[in-house]
Amino acid sequence: MTIKVLVVDDSALIRNLLGKMIEADSELSLVGMAADAYMAKDMVNQHRPDVITLDIEMPKVDGLTFLDRLMKARPTAVVMISSLTEEGADATFNALALGAVDFIPKPKLDSPQDFNEYQDLILEKIKSAAHAKLKTQRAAPAVVVQPSHKPALSNRVINTQLVAIGASTGGTEAILSLLQQFPAVMPPIVITQHMPPGFTRTFAERLNKLTRLNVKQAEDGERLLPCYVYIAPGDQHLEVIKVGGSFKTRLTQGDKVSGHRPSVDVLFNSVAECAGANTTAAILTGMGKDGADGMALIDEQGGKTFAQGEQSCVVFGMPREAIKRGVIHHVVELPQLADKMLNYLASLKRD
Repeated sequence: MTIKVLVVDDSALIRNLLGKMIEADSELSLVGMAADAYMAKDMVNQHRPDVITLDIEMPKVDGLTFLDRLMKARPTAVVMISSLTEEGADATFNALALGAVDFIPKPKLDSPQDFNEYQDLILEKIKSAAHAKLKTQRAAPAVVVQPSHKPALSNRVINTQLVAIGASTGGTEAILSLLQQFPAVMPPIVITQHMPPGFTRTFAERLNKLTRLNVKQAEDGERLLPCYVYIAPGDQHLEVIKVGGSFKTRLTQGDKVSGHRPSVDVLFNSVAECAGANTTAAILTGMGKDGADGMALIDEQGGKTFAQGEQSCVVFGMPREAIKRGVIHHVVELPQLADKMLNYLASLKRD
């Protein structure tokens, strides 16, 4: 069975470009192309697509309004096509909160190589979206619990432990849900979420507003502090190194690792090397296997490893791969994951 795809975009150029890319793949079937939400609504009812690529900025009815109505009337896997602006990034994260599975920036195709890379990426995202769990099918997010009900962490734990998190497809909302469950006082947290340049700063700002922690996009060479969360910038690997008695960030433009830059494996490997048994790591929803090798090294060095359970994942690929390797100590659905991690940290020897 081929995957039925509907393209919704007010630009004829983008519609035709995406249409040609989809038609070139034997696993996909282009069932329609719509220039606005009204045409899209009719085509959704007529063709019942498996996946919709949806432009955020459209005339008459914008992409977010259409997405909200779609998710209430006929939940469908949606990949947002996003503009590389601050407003576009904000709208993208709102779309993911409404239930879109994934997003990709609008194409900037200055060379044949750009075209081929973009085609590979959009086709991969469409296929992944077709097999993703929609918001209505996943375990409900946890209700945010007040800090007084969370176990207190010792000063030694706060100042010696590192928390590392990796995610891909579905990760933006999973990370938000997880961080909202954490109290304001935590060891430093480092996160790699697969995301293109131009979106990670807005993502960090969003998390900073919606959680008790101080969240920022990581900069090169900064000292990791308790109560802070550091997000890997798009298109740069985030590593942690130890300088003297302090953990510091290192950003690099090295080759893609496990198919990605930033790579979860790069982050996890670095944390395993410099923090060892003082590492608490979680691998969340995502396509592929990035993070499995790094989790193996964290396990080998004596750190504690967690994986998000299948029922709450948008895509179970990354957690499944790490679980298959036998390097995950606890598999926990997202609503309970923060409590499990906090209980572990609270159980460590007090000062």
